[in-house]
Amino acid sequence: MRASSPARSLLGMNLMLTIHDSHLSRNCEEYARRDFLRVGASAAGGLSLAGMLQTQALAESDVLTGRSVVMLFLSGGPPHIEFFDPKMTAPSEMHSITGEIQTALPGITFGATFPRLAKMADRFAVVRSYGSGNAGHTYGGVVSGNNPSGASASSMYARVRGNNHPQSGLPTNVVILPEAVQDGLKLDNNFETGALPSLTQPGGLGSTYAAFNPSGGGDLKRDMELTLDRARFGDRRELLSGLDQLRRRADVGNALAGVDTYQQQAFDIIARGVAEAFDLSKEAPQTVRRYDTSHLFKLEELTRWYDMRRASNLLGRQMLLARRLVEAGCGFVTVSDCGWDYHANGNSPKNMAGIYPMGGQVDHAVATFLEDIEERGLSDKILLVVTGEMGRSPRLNNNGGRDHYGELTPLLVAGGGLKMGQVVGQSDRYASRAVGDAYRPQHLLGTIMHSLFDIGRLRLEPQVPTEIITAAERSAPIGPLLA
Repeated sequence: MRASSPARSLLGMNLMLTIHDSHLSRNCEEYARRDFLRVGASAAGGLSLAGMLQTQALAESDVLTGRSVVMLFLSGGPPHIEFFDPKMTAPSEMHSITGEIQTALPGITFGATFPRLAKMADRFAVVRSYGSGNAGHTYGGVVSGNNPSGASASSMYARVRGNNHPQSGLPTNVVILPEAVQDGLKLDNNFETGALPSLTQPGGLGSTYAAFNPSGGGDLKRDMELTLDRARFGDRRELLSGLDQLRRRADVGNALAGVDTYQQQAFDIIARGVAEAFDLSKEAPQTVRRYDTSHLFKLEELTRWYDMRRASNLLGRQMLLARRLVEAGCGFVTVSDCGWDYHANGNSPKNMAGIYPMGGQVDHAVATFLEDIEERGLSDKILLVVTGEMGRSPRLNNNGGRDHYGELTPLLVAGGGLKMGQVVGQSDRYASRAVGDAYRPQHLLGTIMHSLFDIGRLRLEPQVPTEIITAAERSAPIGPLLA
């Protein structure tokens, strides 16, 4: 077997970026170079970010396809009937309460809250025979494909790719909550709050590979540990302003004088490049307006309901941030959109009224994202996955809502080198069971891994843990999606 290249031998290192500013607050000139920028690695010997830039040791591995994933996770259980399988020929207590709308695909209809997506149905694929297989608010099985290690697809990607992009310095695994795109936003807790970390759970791979969370309340973990004046960052504003302050202090104090080009480049990556990727104010105003969904409904219209306390009208901005991050080098972004628990039992609106603002928001945000990445020539380079932890019962309950249901779950996929413009599989006349081939989270995981990795080379890579190889071997992709 041929010897591993430098790039391959470094795959899976636990890289961490550490910036300390305790000396800067007193005297920039006293700030030692080794303290000014320290980039470590868990592997023996360590490796500086400057060294990585100089040697390009972490160039793209032939294990990787060069694609990224954006997973939009609709927490709470989005109703598959009101999404992409309206079943208007079924009895009234079973068909879509929103009606249906014709799509760009002959004979195919969606729920009527998705007019923009209906017009562009030839640009993505919908899987009508997919189901999460569980009927509870647990996310881990979906994002991990129920693989034995319990690691999410995003954490497995970070383990193979490395926690930070070697050129941009960006974390390769990020989770975007609404708090990440609006300064000062603090959504209330509800039943979804405790489950959110499982969206990017690292399982047996270890906490090192959990997602970077730029919003408040998350641990900015060891892959990018930013310590300024001995205080950990707790929200996006501090993240951005802290890096800006460090940059300004370094410039004023001439702290960069005497360091070589690559050390300066490394500092710029962290202090400027990383911050700008997370900063929506750097985006063209017309693009921000194009994505914006805050005008579609008032936040308080939904958050007054307990099950919807974590719902927001910021999904458009979340998807814009996701695009910015993958364009800058982040390989796996998970976007959380909560508020999809539609029992209509007093904890959510009667008669599933929340589907109208929430469905309209998904329609706008996803359609804009797809149009944007197509205009940028990124459709093949980004795999978009839209799903949730389960679907909703085919029969309405006595309150006009739908209850937990695991047999069928909405699933939309777009790009990523897959075959678009199709509906995969079908359900029975009541949208209660798959007819023919049924797909489960392990098939979704297989599809994601097929898009991200060269599976054949992945099996031969000595640096890839057995858990990831096992997950790849046990997870067959959704066959009709393969181009």
